[in-house]
Amino acid sequence: MASYAIIGGGLLGMTFAHRFAQLGHEVSLFEADDNLGGLSSPWQINDITWDKFYHVLLLSDIHIRSLLQEINLDKEIVWKQTKTGFFVDKKFYSMSNSIEFLKFPFISLIDKFRLGLTIFYASKITNWHKLEEITVESWLRKWSGKNTFEKVWKPLLKAKLGEEYKNTSAAFIWTTIQRMYAARKGGMKTEMFGYVPGGYSTILKSLKTTLEAENVNIFTNHSAQNISEIHDGVEIKFSNGTVKKFDNTVITVPSNIALKICGSISNETKESMAKTKYLGVVCASVLLNEKIEDYYVTNIIDEKIPFTGLINMSALVDEKEFKGKTLIYLPKYVNSNDESFSQTDEELIHKFKGALLYMFPKLKTENIIDIKIAKAKEVFALPVLNYSKNLSNNNDINSKISIINSSHILNGTLNNNEIIKLVNSTIEKLK
Repeated sequence: MASYAIIGGGLLGMTFAHRFAQLGHEVSLFEADDNLGGLSSPWQINDITWDKFYHVLLLSDIHIRSLLQEINLDKEIVWKQTKTGFFVDKKFYSMSNSIEFLKFPFISLIDKFRLGLTIFYASKITNWHKLEEITVESWLRKWSGKNTFEKVWKPLLKAKLGEEYKNTSAAFIWTTIQRMYAARKGGMKTEMFGYVPGGYSTILKSLKTTLEAENVNIFTNHSAQNISEIHDGVEIKFSNGTVKKFDNTVITVPSNIALKICGSISNETKESMAKTKYLGVVCASVLLNEKIEDYYVTNIIDEKIPFTGLINMSALVDEKEFKGKTLIYLPKYVNSNDESFSQTDEELIHKFKGALLYMFPKLKTENIIDIKIAKAKEVFALPVLNYSKNLSNNNDINSKISIINSSHILNGTLNNNEIIKLVNSTIEKLK
């Protein structure tokens, strides 16, 4: 039996701890925050507890669904058909099935044919590495045309990447199409999304209970300051003055943080990791006492709107979960140095509230029960040109210290299914 330290108590670190414990190792999990969960953590808005950042399950998410089965939550999943909308010229348009797609008034029939052809072609591509050599904008303009890019693809890209779509490779759209279309079923290709009652609060509590039953040692408020190899293992110094020793360590925090705390990394790997560019997010959770259009996702084609999309969680989740209220998310995806991170919550709330009332003229200020702002600077490692070639190889790192974080997701978008898949695909190399 070997001793393992897992640095970072998000879903990635928790799942690594679970897997190592299953293998019979002695496992300790360290989290700098008060609670486990990371980007999947819940919070309270008014009298509602739900996810701080929005999450959804897809039918095709086999890895996280398998984990939910392990922690006895798979039968709790609620599935529902949802709709997708576009906000254009102060109006909402549904684009949730083939007929609505054909009726969408802002692109011609020829453009629609080219758009369908683009999606079909992307779904058949097997060598995604070639797509890393061209920007997503160039590739989509070539296959779908200028108008379709501006009216359809650009708002979709901005909803996930903000202005950083300009620096992203075409591999991103390939992975997005692969995941989203796997979520559809039926002749009309309707979307099926799911959630666990209680949201990620339920999932994290159940996973934590599982870890405790597996005798995983859980330490919160433990921020690692220095991790180094010693002759018989790994030594970790924490900000509270604690020093602990282990046989092996897996670091799951973002690359820029890992570089600061880990000295046992080769210069080649340091150089490679330093190239990782992260996308951040500023996300408003808004609780309303009124219903709005029932699109789960609304893609926005309006430069006046400061956020990059609108997620109506109440279009998916049973109204009992929110006590009859409406919960929406207003995400703004930006680079990690964006000025939004230096703005106060009050400034952002004022800006987002004004845009929300602009989109929904029937809403009044008194219909807004509460707004809370969540910020995260390192959410998603941008898949820039030739990303996989620049990515650090874990084999370059000392065998006793491994850095495995979300930047190692190569052919997938960042979501919790990919996080679990990453653990499952690397655990054999680490044990």
